[in-house]
Order: sequence, then C-alpha cells, then structure tokens
Amino acid sequence: MLCSRRPKWVSYSRIHSCPKNKCKVGDISCGKQESRKKMAWILDQVKRCTECEVCMEVCPTYAITGRSVFSPMHRLKTAKKLFEEEEVDEQMIESLYNCAECMRCETVCPEEIEITKIVSRSRNKLFRRGLGPLDKHNKVIESIMAKGNAVNSDPQKRLDWLPEKFSQKKSDTLLYLGCLSSYFLKDVAASSYLVLKKLDLDFMILEDEGCCGIYLYESGRIDLAKEIFQKNVERFKSLGVRKIVTPCNGCMQCFKHFYPELLGEIDFSVHHVVEVIYDSLKGNPEVLKKIQRTVTYQDPCRLARLEGIIEEPRQILKWCGAELKEMEENRENTPCCGAGGGIRSVYRDLSMEMASKILSMAKTETVVSTCPFCTFNLSYTSRKKELGKSVTYFTNLVMESLR
Repeated sequence: MLCSRRPKWVSYSRIHSCPKNKCKVGDISCGKQESRKKMAWILDQVKRCTECEVCMEVCPTYAITGRSVFSPMHRLKTAKKLFEEEEVDEQMIESLYNCAECMRCETVCPEEIEITKIVSRSRNKLFRRGLGPLDKHNKVIESIMAKGNAVNSDPQKRLDWLPEKFSQKKSDTLLYLGCLSSYFLKDVAASSYLVLKKLDLDFMILEDEGCCGIYLYESGRIDLAKEIFQKNVERFKSLGVRKIVTPCNGCMQCFKHFYPELLGEIDFSVHHVVEVIYDSLKGNPEVLKKIQRTVTYQDPCRLARLEGIIEEPRQILKWCGAELKEMEENRENTPCCGAGGGIRSVYRDLSMEMASKILSMAKTETVVSTCPFCTFNLSYTSRKKELGKSVTYFTNLVMESLR
C-alpha cells in the first residue's frame, strides 16, 4: 500500500540564522555561511536514509532501467559525494539529471527525506563544480536567454493561436500561457483563453510573455533563473498584476514555489486554470452541456502530488458529461509521465518509456490531462509508438461543453 502523504515543497525549510533574515535551510545560499548550513542540511537528510529501498518500488527511472544508481536511494549517496567534494562519475551525474523530480519517492519514504529538494540542490552543485548542465540542457538554456522561450521558437509567432486580434487590456489578473502552450500545444492556449472569456472572467494576456524560467532552475542554473525571475516580477509589478492564472503546471510550480525561494515574498497569487474554472462553475454547472464521452483522467504529478488538486478536475469533467475511467495508479500515487524535471529534452527514450507505462494503464482511447507537459509527452509517445491513444488537455472538453 502506497502512502498518500503529499510532499510540502515550501514548508520543508526551517528558519535558521541568516545575515539577511530571508533564507531557509535547504534554500539557495546567500553567502558562505549559508552554503555551509545548506550542506549540513543536505548531509543530515542523507544520513537519515536507512536504505530500506521502499523508494525503489515507485521510482519511474529505476523501474525502467533496473539500475540502482538511478534510484532515489543512490541519488542521495551521489549527493553526499558531491557536497563533500568527492569525485563523481558520469553515471552518478546522469542519475541526478534523469530524475523526473516527480516527488513520488517522498510519498513513501518512512524517514520523510526531501529527496526532490536534494536532487535540485545537487544539480546546482554540479554547475558550480563545472560538471553540468549537459550539452542538451545548454541548448534549451540558450533558447531561453536568446528568444525568451524554452522551445526555440520565433517570439513573433507566440500569439498565432489567438482566435482574435490582440489588444492589450488592463487587468490585475494575468493569464500566463507558458512556452509549451504558446508554441507547440496551441489548442491548450486557445481553449484556456476562450473558456475564461466565456465564463466572463476578467483577465489579460501579454503579447510578449517570455519564459517563467523553470528550466533554468531545474537544470541547476540558479544564477540565470534568479535573473529571469527578477525581471518577470518587476514587469508584473509595473503592470499591476496581483493574480496569475496558468494552464501550465511547470509555470505554476515555478511562480508559486521557486520564485519565493529565490526572491523572497512575492506580491501576486498563483492559480492553476483548473482552480479558476472550478470556482467559476461550481455555483452554476448547468452552463455546461453534456458531451457524452468516456475518458481516462490522468493525474499530473505537480497538480496531484504537489498541490493536492485532485477532485476539482474530475468534477469539472463530470459536469461536462464525461464518464471517467480511473487508471490503476492515480491521485497522489499517480506515476510520472516522463516530461518533468527537464529529462525529456535530454533523455527522450527514457521519457517515452515512462509515458508508455501510463498509456498502457489507460482504459479508454481518450486520455484527458490537466498538464501541457503530460499532454505533449503522452501524445508524442502514443503517436511514435502507435499506441492508439488520443490525449487532450481538459479545457478542450470544457470548451466543447460550454453552451
């Protein structure tokens, strides 16, 4: 039986003495004293591991490769070597980069070790030791810094999905679409935009949105991530943004958790589009017509495990008239699709194997997700491996169902 304890990304860190009174144990260092405390925190976490191997039962990378070096337990050992300035080999480095940061290991760890946090800190340590990011990471990083998006696309074409002429309106609520939705999954951007409009919600979009910076953070380039974070925060403040709504789970996690970690308190709230649509519909679900569809709902890691947003998307789909089929593993125990943690850009075959496992559990031809990354990787994998599954983002069904 898997434990349903949900990792707490922010509340991991306990307040300690800090010259600037802002940092927390396990967070990014603000100086040498911070660095020592951070290392002490990581080594203390590692020492708590009893090598019970429970984490190996749920780790998607280990399940596919069967190699213990690619398990959470051994990633902790690699982190210890890394922070004690010992030599690490190529396999150890790969083990830190092929972690999907799906947080599933943390839901079963009896010692409550914050493995995802340690992997994240270790990637930054790899950079500081000149061992990372890898070449494929750097290509994406170059795109972000040069073009303002993580998919190497022409920023002039970002709004090609917009079903009407762009007109900059003023609102304290920003619909932030994200790189993947803006350039590759344009139906996600269009349907999210149109659903919010049809629900008569007040919001604005930006013509030149830019990147949230999550890839920089997750690849270990904390220095560049902080630079992007600060520019975005200053821009949001100048525009009077008090609330960000996003269909992208990566953008949500970045704004909600990584921005405060690097910058301190932020003055805007962050919401997934699921939450906003649910709150708008719950008093009047009759505005939706029944579309009569049987679908399998796929819980994304960042929405279900990190945020605990589990029942809301299911209820929305039921209001739309969809009959839901559940995967064998779901909710907090959902398996990872393989697109998170930056691994798809570097280890595509591994990423596709993770996606294949999810698709094999889907009991219907149509799979509905609430994550653009999951939607993209599952769709890509189904097409390349000829698995016969159609994967769609949930706002497409909501759009179809709205009267």
